[in-house]
Amino acid sequence: MMRKFREKLPGRIFFLLALSSISVLALITVFIVVQGAPIIARVGVIDFVFGMSWAPSQGEYGIFPMIVGSLSVTLGAVVLGVPIGICCSIFLAEFAPVRLRNLFRPAIQLLAGIPSVVYGLWGLIFIVPFIRNYMGGPGLSILAGSVVLAIMILPTVISISEVSILALPPAYKEGALALGMTHWQAIRSVQLPAAKSGIVAAVILGIGRAIGETMAVIMLLGNAVALPSSILDPIRTLTTNIGIEMGYATGEHREALFATGIVLFVVIMILNSTAQTIVKRKKDQ
Repeated sequence: MMRKFREKLPGRIFFLLALSSISVLALITVFIVVQGAPIIARVGVIDFVFGMSWAPSQGEYGIFPMIVGSLSVTLGAVVLGVPIGICCSIFLAEFAPVRLRNLFRPAIQLLAGIPSVVYGLWGLIFIVPFIRNYMGGPGLSILAGSVVLAIMILPTVISISEVSILALPPAYKEGALALGMTHWQAIRSVQLPAAKSGIVAAVILGIGRAIGETMAVIMLLGNAVALPSSILDPIRTLTTNIGIEMGYATGEHREALFATGIVLFVVIMILNSTAQTIVKRKKDQ
């Protein structure tokens, strides 16, 4: 009896630890919903999500310009960062010498550990003045935020894409070379399509990282609650709206910020669930 108990004890401990993690997520979800749902019920889902005016002092709570801002800067980060990330992963997996690979990998991992406020300061000092002087506008813009977010998502995209390429059976590459393909043709026509699920999952996780960023984009986007007409216009995202106003918000205003968190939470959960589904499908293939 005691022996069976000892054998099962580690499994039960790990189960409790996993359950505690899920419980924390559930508590966070319940807290955000309880705090934010009342204002959504009063204003209405359509008016809250698609409303154009954010004026808490006048009782107007429309977050559509901020949704557009979040999607715009995230799309910009994906357009700039994903091609570079995939190219870097191909280089590390297929072309880089061992010494260079051992140098680049820790450097890429270090990028993930740099605080976002440091990225924001760097963008504020270098990217914003460059855009203002050579491209026009105030400098604080979608483009500035997109450039910095593109750099911030690189570690995620590079690491997961590289692992996906390295996980392919060697027979894929060997068979392609045996058929007369060049090294690059084998990568383009065989390896990349075979690793597509992992690469797509890396992109989706990078999108989740970009859309959830707060501090760096607060410093770079200009925080204008309006629909942008170009990539040089200032905007405000869902995360920056919460970060800027939560410190002094009360009453309905505070509830509206939690409701903004609900929308952001739903978007990020959809992205993460999609990534998990893609990874699972890859494993089942």
